[in-house]
Amino acid sequence: MSHRITEAIRIRTESTDVREHSSPVYFTSSFCYDDAEQMRAIFADEKEGYIYSRFSNPTVQEFTDRLAALEGAETGFATASGMSAIFASFLAFLKKGDHLLVCNAIFGSTHGVITKFLPKYGIEFTYVRTDDPASWEAAIRPNTKMFFLETPTNPGLDIVDLAAAGALCRKHNILFNVDNCFATPIGQTPMDFGADLIVHSATKWLDGQGRVLGGAVLGRKELIHEIYLFCRSTGPSLSPFNAWILSRSLETLDVRMERHCSNALFIAQQLEKHPAISSMRYPFLPSHPQYEIAKRQMKNGGGIVCFELAGGLQAGRKFLDGLKMLSLTANLGDTRSIASHPASTTHAKLTEQERAAVGITPGLIRISVGLEHRDDILNDIKNGLA
Repeated sequence: MSHRITEAIRIRTESTDVREHSSPVYFTSSFCYDDAEQMRAIFADEKEGYIYSRFSNPTVQEFTDRLAALEGAETGFATASGMSAIFASFLAFLKKGDHLLVCNAIFGSTHGVITKFLPKYGIEFTYVRTDDPASWEAAIRPNTKMFFLETPTNPGLDIVDLAAAGALCRKHNILFNVDNCFATPIGQTPMDFGADLIVHSATKWLDGQGRVLGGAVLGRKELIHEIYLFCRSTGPSLSPFNAWILSRSLETLDVRMERHCSNALFIAQQLEKHPAISSMRYPFLPSHPQYEIAKRQMKNGGGIVCFELAGGLQAGRKFLDGLKMLSLTANLGDTRSIASHPASTTHAKLTEQERAAVGITPGLIRISVGLEHRDDILNDIKNGLA
């Protein structure tokens, strides 16, 4: 098979005696063995096999194998949510006295983990600007063990130069950890730029219909083994049912993202000059500050559009209240278009100064562009703007 998308679609757990075409769900907490020797060998890691669904499960394995194929990674480990994947990617490798380098534009809950919980484990951190690669090296310390970033960023759609970050991490022998949730492996594959670890909130585009929670960490086998050991003991397991849903969803990820991204580009182009909008952000608009980087490392511009309303906070609230079709909900990456106001929702726990530092202004609106007809999405946004 020559293409990652084909490979991912054709990966499946082994057929049972009835030779079903679609993989079954393995609803079981544990697994049986033929004899004492087989059981001993599997527990001793001398032989491959399943032990307990907190550790591994055939349905969960199918999901991670498919996602790893899409990302170009050797393997992966699935978790109960995106945040448990991010937390595992930190705690499996960082210890007391280590230093984490982080781009300052990140998801609000990730910011909370880094600023409130990692210090309790004696882990230090430094934030650096997403758009200033020259400053990254100056922030590296002798105890720096990892560089973490997301691109495009949530919610401001800053684009971080993956090639520059990968080169820096190789030079200083530090782990390069990328949150690829917004782009998905259809939009970019950070492994191609030297990423060691890739984390996902599978809850978003990978599911695509707002049904289940899930997360994953992808990378080289020796690194994912450390993730496995951490999660095996701490227990943030993905349920087989959620894994089955997510695995089915990956079969249509490519075609879904094609529609999401074409709709998003259309919306951004049509509204860029709207009088109620003071600035529009979409990675594949030539007006985006990192447009050239986006075109170099991304295959599409993603399914998120952000814009700033000239009237600030009150204009943002009036806009949301004026929508008739778009959903107001705490999610993104759905078949249905979603509008949100980051300053009062996903990033409300950041201080005003922290929000300003990463471009989250009072009038910023984030649109997760869905699969509805693009004219209907556009007309509803125009109604809100009016």
